[in-house]
Amino acid sequence: MASRTPSKSAPRKPAKKPVRKKEAGMSPKVELQAYRDMMLIRRFEEKAGQMYGMGLIGGFCHLYIGQEAVVVGMQMAIEEGDQVVTGYRDHGHMLACGMDPKGVMAELTGREDGYSRGKGGSMHMFSRDRNFYGGHGIVGAQVPIGTGLAFANRYRGNDRVCLAYFGDGAANQGQVYESFNMAELWSLPVVYVIENNQYAMGTSVARSSAQTNLSKRGASFNIPGEQVDGMDVRAVRAAGAKAVESCRAGKGPYILEMMTYRYRGHSMSDPAKYRAKEEVAKMRQEHDPIEQVRVRLLAGKHVTEDELKEIDKEIKTTVNDAAEFAQTSTEPDPSELWTDVLAGI
Repeated sequence: MASRTPSKSAPRKPAKKPVRKKEAGMSPKVELQAYRDMMLIRRFEEKAGQMYGMGLIGGFCHLYIGQEAVVVGMQMAIEEGDQVVTGYRDHGHMLACGMDPKGVMAELTGREDGYSRGKGGSMHMFSRDRNFYGGHGIVGAQVPIGTGLAFANRYRGNDRVCLAYFGDGAANQGQVYESFNMAELWSLPVVYVIENNQYAMGTSVARSSAQTNLSKRGASFNIPGEQVDGMDVRAVRAAGAKAVESCRAGKGPYILEMMTYRYRGHSMSDPAKYRAKEEVAKMRQEHDPIEQVRVRLLAGKHVTEDELKEIDKEIKTTVNDAAEFAQTSTEPDPSELWTDVLAGI
């Protein structure tokens, strides 16, 4: 019986569509939407950090503050039906995919109305409706899953692309390279987005990686890659559009290394003493992704200070409503311990 596995010699490529180009720049309307999306993530994460400090959120909690431009820019580069999978620093990805802040926050507080009915917590949420295939707690585990999603797309002959996010720490995991090899062999439509926030859990990439240019990690597999200013949403969107179009055209996987920076520690339990406070302050002052957009919008007279304040007010209301919902939502019934469990016979 003939194998149904796609092969390099007999690729099963989707029918080509006209190339959809996106310019490096953004219209004021699009940039204002990027501002809204990034601000929602920023305010949500600030509230989550506050609630964690109050003991309302338990377990692990990894905040995305500082990295907002990466997921917002990439989300602008894909189309409805494309898939997203990431690691445990995942709240920003969920919100960028359009998941309800109330459902995300309710999951953080372990409530029945959370996306995993209160059983997943910060690192384990999922939304098939939004094509978000989860945050994953095991370092690098999402990379073969994202590769598998791309394999399914290729096997079905559809026009979908998968974005598989992982960090500079996960870039050293073995399953990442197994995934690279398979993805290139079968020309799978997957963009590997490396969010290089420079410190992984707490060790500088310069001390943990022999090759610090992570965009070159696919070189031995013939996978193209490039470094991107992950603090500039315009640069992210432009690079993302290029990579996604390449995948959609049947040219195989692509690597984007997003040079970004997280302002908080690795998790809420990390005091981040391995870097100088001056370094963090400098990044905030000179490279903040949201402030860059704000300055451009105001300089171009596309929006006023009062209009931006009104947007921030609306977003704070949305986040506060989510926090209130998360605290008043019903706790899961104890019987939920026995649902969604795969048991052998």
